[in-house]
Parts: sequence; C-alpha cells; structure tokens
Amino acid sequence: MAPQEITTEGNTGITPVACTLASADRATQAGGWEQLAARAMTQRVETARGLRISFHPEPGVGEELRKLVAVENQCCPWADWTVEANAEQVVLDVRSAGEGIATLHSMFTSLQSAPPGRRVSGRPLVYLAGHGLED
Repeated sequence: MAPQEITTEGNTGITPVACTLASADRATQAGGWEQLAARAMTQRVETARGLRISFHPEPGVGEELRKLVAVENQCCPWADWTVEANAEQVVLDVRSAGEGIATLHSMFTSLQSAPPGRRVSGRPLVYLAGHGLED
C-alpha cells in the first residue's frame, strides 16, 4: 500500500502517516480490535495529541491489547502506542504530531464500549480512514 502524502515530524525525522498492512492483514487486525472492544472497552477519548482508549482489566485484556499494539507499532510507526494497566483499568494511549493527530482522531470511531454484562459490538470497525475498514 502506498503511503499518503501526509507526514508527521518526530525525533527521527519525517514519517509518512500511513498503515503498511496489506488488506487481509488490516481486516484481521480490525477484527481483533472489534473483538477486544466488544469484550472490554469502556471509553474512547480524543486527546490533544491523539487517542486514549480504556478497557476493563479482565483476564487476558492486557495481553490481547499488547498483541494488537505490537502490530500497530510495526505498521503505523508515525504514532506512539503505549499500554498501561492497573487494578482499575487497562489504558491505550496513542500519540502523534501534526497530521498524525487528525488521523488518530479518525481511527476506531465505530468501536462500541462494552456494556455491563454481555459485551457485544454491533457495527463494523473504522480502522483508519482512507487506509482500512470504514462504516
């Protein structure tokens, strides 16, 4: 996949704001995000530098989130992906600069917060506008 002409400046220079996953891999990754959100997501918040997504600290959530983030760190190096966990929540903080911030704000927009009790997601995942799955 060819990167967009959008760039972000970081400590390592200029990085294209683009996902490098092939279409089939993007679909697999999107499915992983959707399943995790349906199971444990509590909140998605746009921040000044990107996104913060919070999850219930259920067994396996931190591990599953870290696996998804490992892929994101490889395919979307224009953003910084970090996971922090405590007894109350597991939090994904994604940050970027420049055009990367607007791109982050467009990601994961259709993830559904997991309701108390059974967690079900009713819509397809918007992975990355212009680069992946959309509503």
